[in-house]
Amino acid sequence: MSDPVDITTLKIALVHEWLTPAATGGSELVVREILSHVEADLFALVDFESSNPESYLYGRPIGTSFIQNLPRSQAGVQKYLPLLPLAIEQFDLGEYDLILSSSHAVAKGVLTRPQQLHICYCHTPMRYIWDLTFDYLRESRLGRGLPGWVTRLLLHQLRQWDVLSANRVDYFIANSEYTARRIWRCYRRRAEVIYPPVAVERFPFEAKKQEFYLTVSRLVSYKKIDLIVRAFNQLGYPLVVIGSGPQASRLQALAQSNIKFLGSQPNSVVEEYMSQAKAFVYAACEDFGIAPVEAQACGTPVIAYGAGGALETVRDIRQWGKTGTGVLFKPQTETALMEAVKTFEELRSRFQPEAVRSHSVRFAPTIFEQRYLSYLERCCRDFQRGIPTESQVF
Repeated sequence: MSDPVDITTLKIALVHEWLTPAATGGSELVVREILSHVEADLFALVDFESSNPESYLYGRPIGTSFIQNLPRSQAGVQKYLPLLPLAIEQFDLGEYDLILSSSHAVAKGVLTRPQQLHICYCHTPMRYIWDLTFDYLRESRLGRGLPGWVTRLLLHQLRQWDVLSANRVDYFIANSEYTARRIWRCYRRRAEVIYPPVAVERFPFEAKKQEFYLTVSRLVSYKKIDLIVRAFNQLGYPLVVIGSGPQASRLQALAQSNIKFLGSQPNSVVEEYMSQAKAFVYAACEDFGIAPVEAQACGTPVIAYGAGGALETVRDIRQWGKTGTGVLFKPQTETALMEAVKTFEELRSRFQPEAVRSHSVRFAPTIFEQRYLSYLERCCRDFQRGIPTESQVF
């Protein structure tokens, strides 16, 4: 058996897409967790966090691309989508032994040399050029007429680059089995599944629940909050919606008096509502989905659309019995959601909050740390021994 590799002796670079105050999703949590266990230099297309006194990255040197200096880049780099592949390829990482990328768009496309090992934690292949292409075209003003054909050409070229750049990765890590299947479908590459870290210890456990349902989400179309609102309009049960986004005004106009919108709220308020809600409602198809796990950490059951990461994080009580943590529904319609809520009401007394909480611990940061570091060491050992990497097998 070979000696373990000491990754602390390696010079490591970590590449992520963008670091801004508004970017606080699962991918950023993974970056933070990696940096807490691995000594690495950080690179991103744009960085507005190292100058933010409230950020854990405050004062940290971070390499950035030319996108940093373009107008309104802090508001989001998606407007510069055609330039992102070019920008990520400008990072000169030749001095590093190990390249780690945290990628949901282009970070995996950095250029490396033969003696360098590149391991990518893939949160998702770019949804707007793969799964959500036609949704994006339908909803965007750039999806119609002559601009629509230009947009289609751009997306076609991005798909070509995306597949090409996947060949620059030696080993892929996926944040769920669902994402691993998408990586195979898009790139024909296998991926190790390591669930992202969820700060379950941050969420207070509460066995006694109050009489309202809850959803916490960005108010954007693919989160399907409109589906939840329409269903609860008909059900009449109290629903609390926490979050902000471009669909906020439309959703509020759609909602009846039993639905209350609180807008964006600090963590302490979100944690309080999650711990007190009778159930958390989730209608999106996500690659993993951190919010349902956070709800379960409070002992709160989840009513979720039965697709994507929810199939791996929520245990339907009709199948799991005493260890069940929620109710799954299909298809992704308000009728199916309404039936799931009625099922939850019928089976509510069977849920054991302690079992719901216990299930969430499977996704704790300590589990991520152990699996991620172990996988890095294994990949580095195989690379040093000259064993073909996963990218060389096919």
